Amino acid sequence: GKMAAALAEEAPDNQDYYSLLNVRREASQEELKAAYRRLCMLYHPDKHRDPELKSQAERLFNLVHQAYEVLSDPQTRAIYDIYGRRGLEMEGWEVVERKRTAAEIREEFERLQREREERRLQQRTNPKGTISVGIDATDLFDRYDEEYEDVPGSSFPQIEINKMHISQSIEAPLTATDTAILSGNLSTQNGNGGGSINFALRRVTSAKGWGELEFGAGDLQGPLFGLKIFRNLTPKCFITTNCALQFSSRGIRPGLTTVLARHLDKNTMGYLQWRWGIQSAMNTSIVRDTKTSHFTVALQLGIPHSFMMVSYQHKFQDEDQTRVKGSLKAGFFGTIVEYGAERKISRHSVLGATVSVGVPQGVSLKIKLNRASQTYFFPVHLTDQLLPSAVFYATVGPLVMYFAMHRLIIKPYLRAQKERELEKQRESAASDILQKKQEAEAAVRLMQESVRRIIEAEEARMGLIVVNAWYGKFVNDNSKKNEKVKVIDVTVPLQCLVKDSKLILTESSKAGLPGFYDPCVGEEKSLKVLYQFRGVLHQVMSADNEALRIPKQSHRIDADG
Repeated sequence: GKMAAALAEEAPDNQDYYSLLNVRREASQEELKAAYRRLCMLYHPDKHRDPELKSQAERLFNLVHQAYEVLSDPQTRAIYDIYGRRGLEMEGWEVVERKRTAAEIREEFERLQREREERRLQQRTNPKGTISVGIDATDLFDRYDEEYEDVPGSSFPQIEINKMHISQSIEAPLTATDTAILSGNLSTQNGNGGGSINFALRRVTSAKGWGELEFGAGDLQGPLFGLKIFRNLTPKCFITTNCALQFSSRGIRPGLTTVLARHLDKNTMGYLQWRWGIQSAMNTSIVRDTKTSHFTVALQLGIPHSFMMVSYQHKFQDEDQTRVKGSLKAGFFGTIVEYGAERKISRHSVLGATVSVGVPQGVSLKIKLNRASQTYFFPVHLTDQLLPSAVFYATVGPLVMYFAMHRLIIKPYLRAQKERELEKQRESAASDILQKKQEAEAAVRLMQESVRRIIEAEEARMGLIVVNAWYGKFVNDNSKKNEKVKVIDVTVPLQCLVKDSKLILTESSKAGLPGFYDPCVGEEKSLKVLYQFRGVLHQVMSADNEALRIPKQSHRIDADG
């Protein structure tokens, strides 16, 4: 395992070991051994006197040896078959028991990958933040003209920020089980506000649960002490309990919140919540989350708020992950209907807008932008009354703005970004092709001696001689210029693979064969061979991932043709 991983470090990323050895994916140990011996004889450094050829032979010999090392060991072969070379580079294989099945190896790989992810997570502070800016735009719709008649400049409606909230938290893993969390927040409303800072220590006690101690202090409220416990009761059921003591000038205010949750089926969760203290309430909810939808129904009885709520979200299976949602909430405070949509606008950003229409709350538009772990929230209060014009503008305005922004800003930006990435890929592919080309040319130079011997032997028995062989993308005769760029001559490497007047190629991509390289990355390629067998010319054109056996009667070129 260690050796395979160490060897894997040296190989190019896209090296196909099966193609390099020219064996089937189901090849037996005997087939692997025969292919390995043949290539060893060809590339053994001791067979070449020229210093440059000797160093090239050494490199190719090591590559062949590495391919054989990986494929001849059932365990590393199973890892390579499932995950390619990146699987062999994963740390931790050396402790894995031998003679495992492919399924067990897959599980082991996933476990090691999870551990690596966890280590990566431990190095991160996992920052999370929210910025919320409340905007009062009621002046746009709820204007009383008589009050403004004598006021200069009253023709312009007043739009102002009336509340703000900022919160931020960072985590610091102390050990594998302990994490420290520091968080703070600031809130203001109509010029008055305050903030608080909290410190929490979380310990994972077992696979079944964790506990958290919290200490907080703020300028509006006194110190806060809290204890939170999470525990899995059964594989389908868990409980969370949160106790808090809030100290203030009016004395100590205790609070207790308990949530009992259960998996009702694969996609559905049921929750029972009991809250006692500052705002006592009992709440029950059912949440169903599938690939295409998210549905919630909740009922709360409490002081001062009792309500019933139903919400539904439809998830479209498009690349922008578009979601459309609607909800109805009715209770002692009135009735609110909300509808909205959200969409991915870049790799890490999601933009959403929701219209809220309520009695007596009025009409609001809420705009939200999620960027990685940061959330920016802009609730815009439009009117205290139920005005159809406010509902219309709150619905149509954001849609028009979004499509204009998408067409004029987002789309061109993403297109330019994609173009830059493609350019980078082309550049790296170009340098990769150059390296592969040099390797292939070196391999061909090393083959000259062997090919001469093979041709002599085949000529003596009127056997198989490759007259011409081309590999790459073939185009029409009109564009010969292109053909030279896209096609490479592989006559020598193919002749080198002839054994006892037979040439057998597997269904692997031919680009990995010794002396070959990919002249047109990402495009469809073919292999065109003109060969002589028993003194008669034959020709064949074969797709890149197609197995090929030569000679064949059907490849004959008729004398009159």
